[in-house]
Amino acid sequence: MRCYSYVRCLVLAWAVLLAGSAQAVSVAFINPGNSDEIYWVGAARAMAAAASSLGWELEVQYAQRDPLRVLALARALVARPKAQRPDYVVFSNDSATGVELLRLFDGSGIRCFMAFSGFTAAEEQQWGKPRQHFKQWIGSLEPLAEEAGYLTGKALIQAGRAARAQAADGKLHLLAIAGDRSTISSVRRNQGLRRALAEADDVVLDQMVYAGWSREKAAEKSAWLYDRYPSARLLWAGNDLIAFGAMQTLEQRGGQPGKSMRFSGINTSTEAMEALKSGRLTALAGGHFMAGAWSLVMLFDYHHGRDFADEGLQLERPMFVLFTPAMAEKFEARFGQRYDSVDFRRYSKVLNHVTTRYSFEFAPLLY
Repeated sequence: MRCYSYVRCLVLAWAVLLAGSAQAVSVAFINPGNSDEIYWVGAARAMAAAASSLGWELEVQYAQRDPLRVLALARALVARPKAQRPDYVVFSNDSATGVELLRLFDGSGIRCFMAFSGFTAAEEQQWGKPRQHFKQWIGSLEPLAEEAGYLTGKALIQAGRAARAQAADGKLHLLAIAGDRSTISSVRRNQGLRRALAEADDVVLDQMVYAGWSREKAAEKSAWLYDRYPSARLLWAGNDLIAFGAMQTLEQRGGQPGKSMRFSGINTSTEAMEALKSGRLTALAGGHFMAGAWSLVMLFDYHHGRDFADEGLQLERPMFVLFTPAMAEKFEARFGQRYDSVDFRRYSKVLNHVTTRYSFEFAPLLY
């Protein structure tokens, strides 16, 4: 009986692959980032690798960090003749654009999936869960963003203690420059930092400010933070660009990142990996750029009749890893900025009968 089930699964897998080769399913990704922004370019490349691996077509359109452009791109997709519309659209609820996007796609025949950032609690209370108010919104997948804030915050604090970077009052003083105030992934990263701070009664958070994910704004805001809090020796950043902007300001003042001030960041850019290896960056977490690629695996299964609903319609999964310099070396050797070496079919439940629960952790991909 077990042998029969295995053979049946193989037959189904081949049938799925043959069907996929006859007429590829199409997915559009409304990318909220800039087309030269390392994180969002990496997320799109990972999705392209997943789509290729699964035999699907993917188109990526960048909104250039402009919420109005996000909506304009959605309107353009809906305005296409029905036969030219994608089967699925993937988007992130960045800058609270999610509700309006769901409204736009409602009734279009395009099934919607949120990746990277989903609804806030307030939005969910008002608009419900997938498949309720907006019937074509079939689900969401988010990284455990709180984990990134916690891991980097804790590592930064530990490094400060090891370096005996306490101020005259005996406390470690920490500055925080976060992403934005509305995107749920930003909010949760900040919550993770606050959890790390709650476990450290020897650390004082002098102030948290927001830089809108911008390197330039982080450079500007860090200047007056350094003036206002000269005792601070730790700076937690919502992403790598923010850390680099704050480093730039410090260096212009004669300071040394990793020595006179310790920084943390989030993301897997080449610059971030190099900074971690050189010691300019003290703590770095990443891996969440794969959320879009994993979403395609879930959509592939859904499309072939294996609904992810048995695990939940709004999945939030561990994806972050806290990198060491050795792991940064492995990441660069394994991927660079390409992800073609990952066989995403291995993660499909339709194509692998032994898979009963999705595992989207990043660390196993390094080995």
